[in-house]
Amino acid sequence: MRLRLFRIRRHRGRRAGRQAGPPPRPVEDVDLDSLLGLVAGSLGYSCSFAPDGGTLTLSGTPQEASPAAPSGTPAGTPAATPQETPPGPRTVTVRLAGLRAEAGRHSREDWPTLVSEHLAHTLATLDEPLDACDLAQVRPLLRTRIRLDDDLGAARVVGRHLAADLVEVLTIGYGPAGRPVRPEEVGCWPITPAQALELAADNARKDERLSVTREDLGGVAVRRLTGSTACAATHLRHLDDYFPVPADGALVVLPDPATLVVHPVEGLDVVRAIERLRTFAQRESERAADPLSPQVYWWHRGRLRLIRADLVDQDGQTRLVVAPPQEFARVLASLAGRPGDGTDRA
Repeated sequence: MRLRLFRIRRHRGRRAGRQAGPPPRPVEDVDLDSLLGLVAGSLGYSCSFAPDGGTLTLSGTPQEASPAAPSGTPAGTPAATPQETPPGPRTVTVRLAGLRAEAGRHSREDWPTLVSEHLAHTLATLDEPLDACDLAQVRPLLRTRIRLDDDLGAARVVGRHLAADLVEVLTIGYGPAGRPVRPEEVGCWPITPAQALELAADNARKDERLSVTREDLGGVAVRRLTGSTACAATHLRHLDDYFPVPADGALVVLPDPATLVVHPVEGLDVVRAIERLRTFAQRESERAADPLSPQVYWWHRGRLRLIRADLVDQDGQTRLVVAPPQEFARVLASLAGRPGDGTDRA
């Protein structure tokens, strides 16, 4: 009996040994690899994957762009274009961890576009001195930049809404040389996108202290805060570093990325201030080489809210039609019931 039991155990051990080895890869990873191979082929490269699937190595001399997708390419796969196939080295390493994470957040119908854009972006940024997928390398270069939501269009960026129409975008680099960070690049980092944005905002704030000047806009006292970079709006969260911000907040305009113009909300003079600031922001944004927004915003308790104010032509005259958010309307009602005339104290 003991011998028989011993033989059974040996048999089980041999079966376990035959089954040992790497576990099968998820079918999603296999399908994504197939798509990567197809798109790489359309760009003139052969490809090989690392055993763990973390990287893809492109080899060969890129072909001239072909307007047609390769045979067998899934419907919807973008064809290669001249901009997507610049001359490049014979071997390119493509990181895939972030792309796989992004693919997991999208439907399969989006995968052809994700893959095509990721490979095209990798080839287009070969000349960058740092690897954007390595947080240790790019950490000091992370910044944020405010963009109009409408201007971003379908661009895939990492960002957060600062206001209904403004997006704080994560970038790499200084000033005009900075570029948006793509989601699959952040997907390679050991921090979340929210943490990356906080890190970038802190870098931008430490770059410089904005200069502050007092100005008068047709009887409305304001403060103009300006900097040498395109990150002035990042300092909104630290307005108290520049002047005391009243409990009811402040009106703000951002005619260009390097400028903030602020008026404290302390009395009913804010009604006239909205008109002056809206006109000022319209004029300055039209003149700016890099305009941002002609609108007026309300900074209050760590949030920036749009005060929709439109210039409307009516009976040959230009009128300002204001649609404030409900909370700001309640502040106006409260100010109306306070003693005093609301004189400017900017």
